[in-house]
Amino acid sequence: MNHFKKYLALFLVLVLTLSFVGCSAQKEEGSVGGGGGADTSEAETTEKKDDDSIVWRFSEERTNYVRINTKGYGTMIVELYPDIAPQTVENFQNLVEDGFYTKLTFHRIVKDFVVQGGDPLGTGLGGSDTKVFGEFSANGFENTLSHTRGVLSMARRGDDYNSASSQFFICHQDVSDWLDGEYAAFGKVIEGLETIDKLAEVPVFGEEPLDPPQILSIRFVYPD
Repeated sequence: MNHFKKYLALFLVLVLTLSFVGCSAQKEEGSVGGGGGADTSEAETTEKKDDDSIVWRFSEERTNYVRINTKGYGTMIVELYPDIAPQTVENFQNLVEDGFYTKLTFHRIVKDFVVQGGDPLGTGLGGSDTKVFGEFSANGFENTLSHTRGVLSMARRGDDYNSASSQFFICHQDVSDWLDGEYAAFGKVIEGLETIDKLAEVPVFGEEPLDPPQILSIRFVYPD
């Protein structure tokens, strides 16, 4: 009888232990962000791992820093320059504040040139309701930000210098000879350049991605 009680007690301890381990594993698995579904990788704080790196915190107020979170390709921290292109930055901040870019795509990818997104139609023909003045020299405005690797700039329609709205592009490499003076550069990727490299490798037909990468969100952050 004593042996029976002893074995019964050991059995109960084993069952409870296995149950605890199973629940802990399930909880841990559910906390890991995946490639699909909601933007599970976003928390109240986003930070780099290096000891000397900046800790970035999400902000409910607009700042001159944004975090671009993509689905499956990584994130980027972009610094905006209102002193260089004030109207362009304000327009972009308005769209970020409204959540305009959430779940849009990068619809145009040209390796060693640009990665372009921000079109609600996903075709390159769409935009927001607001148009902004083209802040570049061909339009009579002095813009000192050159289109080098990682620079953020506004797309526009053909010869209509004041047609920029929501579409933006990020320079994959230095393309200043092509774009300086003709497009409104207004920001630069200061962390996450490897994300641009990954996006630039997406298979395309012409300049159109076969599976357009998704922008999960663009949110304001600030360095702490």
